[in-house]
Amino acid sequence: MAAIERTTRTPQPIGHSRSPWGVVGAVLRWVALIIATLLFLIPFYLVLRNALSTEADITGVDWKFFPTDLQWGNIRELFEDENVPMARALYNSAVIGVLGTGGQLLLASMAGYGLARIPYRHADKVFYAVMATLMIPAAVTFIPSFIVVSSLGWVSTLRGMIIPTLFSGFAAFLFRQYFLGFPKELEEAARVDGAGYFTTFWRIVVPNSLPFFAAIAAITFIGNWNSFIWPLVIGQDEKSWTVQVAMSTFITAQTVNVHQLFMAAAVSILPLILIFAFLQRYLIQGVTQSGIKD
Repeated sequence: MAAIERTTRTPQPIGHSRSPWGVVGAVLRWVALIIATLLFLIPFYLVLRNALSTEADITGVDWKFFPTDLQWGNIRELFEDENVPMARALYNSAVIGVLGTGGQLLLASMAGYGLARIPYRHADKVFYAVMATLMIPAAVTFIPSFIVVSSLGWVSTLRGMIIPTLFSGFAAFLFRQYFLGFPKELEEAARVDGAGYFTTFWRIVVPNSLPFFAAIAAITFIGNWNSFIWPLVIGQDEKSWTVQVAMSTFITAQTVNVHQLFMAAAVSILPLILIFAFLQRYLIQGVTQSGIKD
């Protein structure tokens, strides 16, 4: 019987060598990311730098990366200005942001769930009507909305700024698209136990959709906080000014209070930075879970 000769070979480790083009591509990507990051941070640097500077440092010819003597007193000067109630403006913006966001989440989520899950004859027509509102420019409805608010006596009140903005067709659309992809098995299990649509929505759907709710809440709050035109028209009394309206008073036809304007901008964006820092992962999940589908 012929002997069968077997040759054993020790496996050699496979190197993860990269081609020169791959290395160049990775370097270029990192360079592009660094440049994009710097361009993104430049406005924040300018706001912080000018907020802690004097008028001479801001408007002077000689530019310094940071002034030698940081003007921390600009913060006290901002809140002690008798002509601009900045503390009251921050409070008004916070109330409008929180209540407006809560109202939009409540109404838009219920509308989206009804459009996605409750079968009725004219569901598609209602959905198309909601989508049609997104195609109407805001300027078209601005004057009718002001007339309604004025007739109700809500000028210079927080009610006049919050209630007309409680419903968002775009938010309802996003909720509908999300609920279309929500697992029906969870809802069917609740129906077997005798739960109706309302109970199923509050006890099953909402607790399992909190990341998406958080994403919509962050986007809505930022939009309400940055709103300017509607609060400017409705808030005719300085006690009803929002932070954006209060900031605009630092620019007049005669003077521009530059250092206080930048300090007010720094103070106004701080809540938004904190919200974005805590909810950024929910924002990403909200974009991926919205699922644009029928």
